[in-house]
Amino acid sequence: MKSVFDSAAIRARAEVAIAVALETGREAARFRRDANPGALAVENKGLQDFVTVADKKAEQAIRDGLISRFPDDTFMGEESGGRSGAAGTWVVDPIDGTTNYIRGFRHWGVSIAFVAGGRIEIGVVYDASEDKVFHALRGDGAFKDGLPIHAAATADPANALVILGHSRKTSFDDHLAISRRLHERGMDYRRMGAAAIDLVRVAEGTADLYYERHLNAWDMLAGALIAKEAGAIVAMPAIDKLLADGGPVIAHAPGLAGEFAFILDIEGLMPSR
Repeated sequence: MKSVFDSAAIRARAEVAIAVALETGREAARFRRDANPGALAVENKGLQDFVTVADKKAEQAIRDGLISRFPDDTFMGEESGGRSGAAGTWVVDPIDGTTNYIRGFRHWGVSIAFVAGGRIEIGVVYDASEDKVFHALRGDGAFKDGLPIHAAATADPANALVILGHSRKTSFDDHLAISRRLHERGMDYRRMGAAAIDLVRVAEGTADLYYERHLNAWDMLAGALIAKEAGAIVAMPAIDKLLADGGPVIAHAPGLAGEFAFILDIEGLMPSR
């Protein structure tokens, strides 16, 4: 399906999304610094899924910032829900890595993607740890605060650093088996707890792999586009399926394709085109 948006319309949306992500991320960081303990009251929504006052405030700010400029676009947010539209849809996680945010571990961010015609057209991620914004437009490269970024050139698994996510919706035994296999190949690995940030770490060449067996669309779409546009190999289900059900994502340095082919086989995926 062809996008109904020309390049000028996409660029206009990207400029607004970058500004909104930066403003919202900085405001969330200020709120976390200044809030008293009661203001960060946690409402349990299920395993690994917490919502705070900050989440709701951030999502409303993002919605207002985007839809006020582009009222015909639809909006799908982690907190408020929503459905994708026939034209274009903003897919948003206002604070990706909420548990990290609550505990004061600065590995969290703001994730904003724009999807149209079954493709991710825009990906924007605010990185709280550096107070910087990553972004990508489909076919136009990937950037960190406006400077081009590229996936790592790592080819030796003994030099690789990988990030593995894990959801309690999936098998921990499988997670351990994959961790062991990568460890036996000499790779060092981490679990950081914020998919959007983990994906941009692959995009900027800090990490050589990010893999998680199940994520929601708002967790992954922006970071996946940024990683792909930075030259990483990215594999995930079709956008419509992700929007409806979530699913796995794999992003890795191209020089290690042979090392990570078994993960694509496990998921039954091919690299995105």
